[in-house]
Amino acid sequence: MVIELFSPALPLNGYGDRVTTSRQEAQWVLRSQCGDRDALEPLLRAVQPSLRGYVARLVGAQDADDVVQEVFVIICRKLAWLQEPALFRPWMYRIATRTAFRHLKKARRYVEEPIDAIVDSMAAIEDQPSDEDLRRLLGSDALSLASRAVLALHFQEELTLVEIAAVLEIPLGTVKSRLAFGLATLRKEITSRRI
Repeated sequence: MVIELFSPALPLNGYGDRVTTSRQEAQWVLRSQCGDRDALEPLLRAVQPSLRGYVARLVGAQDADDVVQEVFVIICRKLAWLQEPALFRPWMYRIATRTAFRHLKKARRYVEEPIDAIVDSMAAIEDQPSDEDLRRLLGSDALSLASRAVLALHFQEELTLVEIAAVLEIPLGTVKSRLAFGLATLRKEITSRRI
């Protein structure tokens, strides 16, 4: 069972779009917030596969476990502050994104995306790249971390652009530009391989 929230009373970053989480996860969050330590373990086990996959696409498989563990520590420390248990997954992805960015900055692998202002007004292209092309691009240094996060959330976690804007706490136009930049980079990579 999935809870779908369309309520303007639960906006994320000013957007009142759909955010989903399972009813069971929301119950585990509530129980954990009430001090039930037995509820935290199944909650973390339930989200671990998708969280690890997302983090691995940002920082690489070799560092993913360390970053996921750091995310879990932050979740355990701050879960009591989450006001709406049904928003657990977007909150978790936000923590994971920030933790991955910090990790990559420490490793000096973070590159700012200078083209953001230029491409900001471009419409995002919704063509679904092949899984192989997307996997190759997400592992490439040709793509900025900012675009990598948007591509992973959109094509692999299947979040809408508005949901991504809410999770990453960035304007919708920036999400569109990062998606367009990422897809342009993908096209460029595919073209250079064919030549």
